[in-house]
Parts: sequence; structure tokens; C-alpha cells
Amino acid sequence: MDVLYFAWVRERIGVPKERIETGAATVADLVEELKAREERYEVAFSDLSALRVAVDQELSDFDAPLDGAREVAFFPPMTGG
Repeated sequence: MDVLYFAWVRERIGVPKERIETGAATVADLVEELKAREERYEVAFSDLSALRVAVDQELSDFDAPLDGAREVAFFPPMTGG
């Protein structure tokens, strides 16, 4: 699965994208796996209320299932202007 990071999430983790193998059932499970990897992930995912997620380019919730998903993207909330 491809995991993409945008804006300050990318800055904290240090890469824009990575391919990972995961057994995570939901986005929240994936976040827990990532947080367990290294401190930089723990920092980036410390406040999930400050993040949005898309699964296969569709805005999703953190309880969204990952079965069959090819891409998960994390980004801060978007503002209009």
C-alpha cells in the first residue's frame, strides 16, 4: 500500500510517500502501526483531530476499513480562501 503525507505531516515524517506492508484493518490501526515505528511518526500522528485522511483518493474517517485499499493519504484540514 502507498502511504502519502502532505504539508506539515510530510515535514514531520520526512518523506512525501512510502510503500508499506500492513495487516491493519482500519486507518486507525494503520496509524497505530506507524506510530510504533519511530518517534517522528508518533509526533506526526499525536493529534488525530488535526488530520484528515483519504483512502484511495476519497475523504474517509479513521475508522474506515483498509481491505483492498491501494493508497492512504494524510493531510491537515483544508481551508478555503
